[in-house]
Amino acid sequence: MNQSPNRLFDEFAKLMNDAAGMAQGAKREVETAFQAQLERFISDMDLIHRDEFDAMKELAVKAMDRADELEQRVAALEKSLSNSEPKED
Repeated sequence: MNQSPNRLFDEFAKLMNDAAGMAQGAKREVETAFQAQLERFISDMDLIHRDEFDAMKELAVKAMDRADELEQRVAALEKSLSNSEPKED
């Protein structure tokens, strides 16, 4: 009689261990499916990576700086031309 309750507890422990293993496997499967779905959703949104954004931002800043420089040069040239034009009396 002493052997029976121990065996029952052992079987119950095995059953609980198997159930925990199945639950862990199901959790991993759900996480994997969710991750795949999320990646598919993000790729369908046509988003860019951060490094591409930073590179384009840097190019835009350089272009704006160059445009400012050119505006200043044009203004200086216009001023120079207006000062060198002969005055009509």
